[in-house]
Amino acid sequence: MEPIIVKYVERPELKDPVLIEGLPGVGNVGKIAAEYLKDNLDTKLMVEIFSKYFPPQVLMKGDGTLYLVRNQLWYYKDPKGRNDLIFLVGDYQGMSSEGQYELSYKVLEIAKEFGVKKIFTLGGYGTGRLADKPRIFGAATNQELVKEMKEYGVYFSETEPSGGIVGAAGLLLGLGMEIFGMEGVCIMGETSGYFSDPRSAYFVVQIVKEYFDLDLDMEELKFRSEEIGEITSQLKEEEMKQESEQREDLGYIG
Repeated sequence: MEPIIVKYVERPELKDPVLIEGLPGVGNVGKIAAEYLKDNLDTKLMVEIFSKYFPPQVLMKGDGTLYLVRNQLWYYKDPKGRNDLIFLVGDYQGMSSEGQYELSYKVLEIAKEFGVKKIFTLGGYGTGRLADKPRIFGAATNQELVKEMKEYGVYFSETEPSGGIVGAAGLLLGLGMEIFGMEGVCIMGETSGYFSDPRSAYFVVQIVKEYFDLDLDMEELKFRSEEIGEITSQLKEEEMKQESEQREDLGYIG
């Protein structure tokens, strides 16, 4: 078996396409965001990617059947005639450093074939704390994109994320810039990292929607965002209660 097998379902003609990645990661923010965009726009499947760099398993469907784990590329034709979009979604990222590099490089080869010159990667920035309104952090390949994305409310910091951007969200930009001459930006929604976070994903999708001027219904994701917001509030109340009890306990010492 080849390390990576690419199955072309369709080879569409695309106009100035932009690659948007959203694979599983911190808080699954990128995965939730990209899949919501894919599911709520008029997208069509174009490529499936199978690899020995993914976990050796199949997953179950709701009807009792199974499927082999994979990544997929879906395309969206912009009816307004501007940038068409290609969404990279999937079940897993590569399990090893080698796998991460090889899979990212293969995706970029495919993207170049269809004329991609710009990349958006979506992800989560784990802070280990619960935020009332998640901030959206960014990192870009050039200062022009930094200035442009700031206008959409993306926050660029000299120190955050402190550990860099790990996995496909970082490698696609790094390899894309250095090897393929592509520019790009990573948009990271602030998240505790404790659970899948549709609330953070909601704000990430909002920026993508505004940037590409998409006709996108946000109601379903907004509802999921509000649900997680209620959970977050309850958890924060519990944290405050525990901290208060700990302070009271300390009052009996000495």
